[in-house]
Amino acid sequence: MPERKDDHQSSVATKDWIEVQEPPLYKALLHNDDYTSMEFVVMILENIFHKSPPEATRIMLNVHEKGTGIAGIYTREICETKIALVHELARKNEFPLRCSMEKA
Repeated sequence: MPERKDDHQSSVATKDWIEVQEPPLYKALLHNDDYTSMEFVVMILENIFHKSPPEATRIMLNVHEKGTGIAGIYTREICETKIALVHELARKNEFPLRCSMEKA
């Protein structure tokens, strides 16, 4: 006698319309200090935040003149990673550069 396969059919309730929420975004902020060189800040903006040289210079001048500058806007995890990279590079180069985040 052939084996009988039991058909286990299950009904799954699905919504026809699923609302997808974008994750909250955060600003990565660089903070001015009296010791970190402008060249180092520009290098950070170009290499970690992937800014063009003119944009990196503009942001660096904002940091220098206004006390803070927005390096970029990212999801929380990406923002935290970039901040950790900034602090690691600053420490290795003996600069006190601070980077923080705030909700965008």
